[in-house]
Amino acid sequence: MIVGDMEQKMRHAKQKVQDAIEAHHGTTLLSTGITGDDARMALAAVKAGARMIEPNHPALALARGYKGVTSMHVAEGLRHEISVDQMAEAVHGVRNVVGNDIYITVGAAGTFTEVMPTPLTEEDVIKLARAGADGLHTHKSTIEDLKDMVDIAHRYGLLIDAYIAHPSDRHLFGVPCETPKEVAETAKKMEAIGVDFVGLMTGMSYEGVEAGKIADPVKARIDALVKAVSVPTLAEGGINLDNFKAFIGTGVNIIVVGTAIDDVAREAVDRVVRTFVEHE
Repeated sequence: MIVGDMEQKMRHAKQKVQDAIEAHHGTTLLSTGITGDDARMALAAVKAGARMIEPNHPALALARGYKGVTSMHVAEGLRHEISVDQMAEAVHGVRNVVGNDIYITVGAAGTFTEVMPTPLTEEDVIKLARAGADGLHTHKSTIEDLKDMVDIAHRYGLLIDAYIAHPSDRHLFGVPCETPKEVAETAKKMEAIGVDFVGLMTGMSYEGVEAGKIADPVKARIDALVKAVSVPTLAEGGINLDNFKAFIGTGVNIIVVGTAIDDVAREAVDRVVRTFVEHE
């Protein structure tokens, strides 16, 4: 047994997260998308101040153009085909360049609610841990599945971040809860089974919401979450440069941002290439 070793590994990982939250005055950034799958971009994010990085399998499918996918929506449908070995390689590359003080959580085949039977094995978890992961980024849709994930992750020293979704979300990235009361009840269950960080899928696609604001239904769900648990909390989905400040002061400790960074990167490439080719 390696219980003591793994408990020490998890304590160190939790301290990384707590240090990031404190360094950024209560609300830090978990940088994902291109910054999780490309070591150069991960290093750029860290040099800019990010202290948490997330590689994940749908983003890697998109980054590699797996089967010709060009949108995250399509990538979600075949994310389970990205192997754990591929994710371990991505994690290892990011770890090599960002150093040991950066928290890395990884989404891999089996950590989400997959569209095909995709078990995550002990061997898989060991590979990810040895590659340099501190945690597993999970989007399981039942407490039962999530409990299994917590047990296997903690056995090998990995923390778990897990999420609460809305039943009407386009993709089910967490345990579905419709009302703030259900959010609070589920968040407490998550903490009780050992989830280390509890997150909320925020959607942020409500019509009529003033730019830079959080829709009232989302705000109520966030409030229910942060009041229900004592572990660090996350918000993910639709967070960008226009609205991220609205999350400051809500009690959310970690905002997860990927698409907004990817969009800026694409715009930068477009601008630079056009400058070179349209030189007349």
